[in-house]
Amino acid sequence: MTLLSCFKAYDIRGRLGIDLDPAIASCIGHAFALTLGARRVILGRDARASSAELAQAVANALVAEGVEVLDLGLSGTEEMYFATTHFEADGGICITASHNPIDWNGMKMVGAGSAPLDPATDMAQIKALAEEGKAGATNRPAGMVVDIATEARAAYVARVLSFVDISMLPPIKVVVNAGNGAAGPTFDAIAAELAARGAPLNFVRIHHDPDGTFPNGIPNPLLPENRVATADAVLAVGADMGVAWDGDFDRCFFFDHRGDFIDGEYVVGLLAEAFLGRLPGATIIHDPRIVWNTQDIVARAGGRAIQSRTGHAYVKQAMRTQGAVYGGEMSAHHYFRDFVSCDSGMIPWLLVAELIGQRGTPLGDMIRARRAAFPSSGEINFCVADPQAVMARVRAAWEPHASHVDAMDGLSLSFADWRFNLRTSNTEPVLRLNVETRGTPVASLVAALRALIEG
Repeated sequence: MTLLSCFKAYDIRGRLGIDLDPAIASCIGHAFALTLGARRVILGRDARASSAELAQAVANALVAEGVEVLDLGLSGTEEMYFATTHFEADGGICITASHNPIDWNGMKMVGAGSAPLDPATDMAQIKALAEEGKAGATNRPAGMVVDIATEARAAYVARVLSFVDISMLPPIKVVVNAGNGAAGPTFDAIAAELAARGAPLNFVRIHHDPDGTFPNGIPNPLLPENRVATADAVLAVGADMGVAWDGDFDRCFFFDHRGDFIDGEYVVGLLAEAFLGRLPGATIIHDPRIVWNTQDIVARAGGRAIQSRTGHAYVKQAMRTQGAVYGGEMSAHHYFRDFVSCDSGMIPWLLVAELIGQRGTPLGDMIRARRAAFPSSGEINFCVADPQAVMARVRAAWEPHASHVDAMDGLSLSFADWRFNLRTSNTEPVLRLNVETRGTPVASLVAALRALIEG
């Protein structure tokens, strides 16, 4: 038995040649087929240089288990989510490490109906079988690989565009930054269909072509240094909005016409308000890191705000359990009931463009008052030797003074006019801190917490 370190809380990520290689990918492919009893599986891959080889190893393993592999080729994770349900597959796999360093790769996986795999059962079973090197009966008829890239993308584009009234899209200029990840070709297919339907949007593309060497840096717009190119392009061309994606484009990030980055929690509030305008009383899912802005907007709009643990597997399950129309995480994951309750990085920018057209208001102006009412720190990461010891130190210092304690995901403590969440990452070896207030500055609060964490 070989212990595998690439299995994380709800997906697979690891360093190439250390935690993950084609042989390990093959073991995971066998284990996936056996755990799900799969006969048809969707397979996609991102633009990383290693993704094609890993995808081939997974495909070979699936075929050996008698699986019909429907191959998307270069695609985004959300295209795999959509295709799994659309083609009535038993599961789906996308080879991707999203925004991790260039020497990493991984997999995101779902079951039938694009349902998340349960970390305690499905993922645990896949891990156990992969570590055993378990393969199925060798006398089973081999499966086959079928290229469905063209058909699948056309169906995906139609579903994405169904979320907006194209006649309401305004004649605005939008900078789009694919980060040399997988987003470019998919975006082009969406843009071509928009143009065919007469949408007046004007796009300026930067870092657009997929390139696994990532010549402009790893596509992770959460890093401040990676935001400069989009912000500068917005200002240089006089754009009304900027959009940037991560490597597998299941997250999208926004910039206003001034080139200012818009933190994800304000986009969650904006989209929650938009959906509640369409469906009064609907349920909205949010994560526990930054909550007050979203909860306030949902309450004012007559909706129901439900908190979920951080992470796509948990939010998707909450979306399904609660029948939510929309869910959002401050990390720029946005989930939609009518997109198989999964996250999409293409639907949000279309919805925001539609809101600009409907309201006749620039994006920055739409969220300015919310920023002032509920300032937040943005997510601050700390590499610490003993995360649990740090958590205990922070708890001991602040919990006696808290008006509310929430342990759903890490430690959340609320006070009269401020709140913080401190949690360990599900995918990286760090502690993540988020602070929010009801109008008061956050800097001094962050400084006090930082001293405790780093002390």
